[in-house]
Amino acid sequence: MRSGKGDRDRVTLLPAAVKPALQRQLERVRAQHEKDLRAGAGWVQLPHALSRKYPNAGREWPWQWVFPATRTYTDLVTGQRRRHHLHETVVQRAVHRAIRDAGLTKPASCHTFRHSFATHLLEDRYDIRTVQELLDHRDIRTTMIYTHVLNRGPSAVRSPLDGLGGSVAPRMAQLPGTSPLRCPANVRSLTSRHRPPRG
Repeated sequence: MRSGKGDRDRVTLLPAAVKPALQRQLERVRAQHEKDLRAGAGWVQLPHALSRKYPNAGREWPWQWVFPATRTYTDLVTGQRRRHHLHETVVQRAVHRAIRDAGLTKPASCHTFRHSFATHLLEDRYDIRTVQELLDHRDIRTTMIYTHVLNRGPSAVRSPLDGLGGSVAPRMAQLPGTSPLRCPANVRSLTSRHRPPRG
């Protein structure tokens, strides 16, 4: 990702689930780019001073946007007919429509995906330093904020009882006034494995 949050570049994940759709998108964009080239266009603005170092690179396929704008424009300085990337408001409006159509009542936006990304990584037991690197947080304390929204008790610790699945609750419900002596067998097994040593 170039010029992301804080205007810094970083490497992030590409979900395998989106690969087929992304491949189809690239095929459509390449066909559009070839059509632009035949029409005398096909340029993009290159970052920094690359246009001086590689004067023809702006028409090459590797530099084209993955999600280009629907219209071209003419650069006043160079006279090149360029195509910029899709404007961010297009994505924002699409997300807003999806939120409305889903009937969500909580506020959400494109930035919500960033928060969800971090939260789900922590839920899946990825270490905090990995999440910090993927989010490009300079301070680990910023990443630590996400541990407070997991709602799993202190320090986002999950109770071992939850690992037993749904088998415990029905048995407990069938035993009114259940005491430690009458607890289900899988709970006794759990407590015996983790009983502190005597003495």
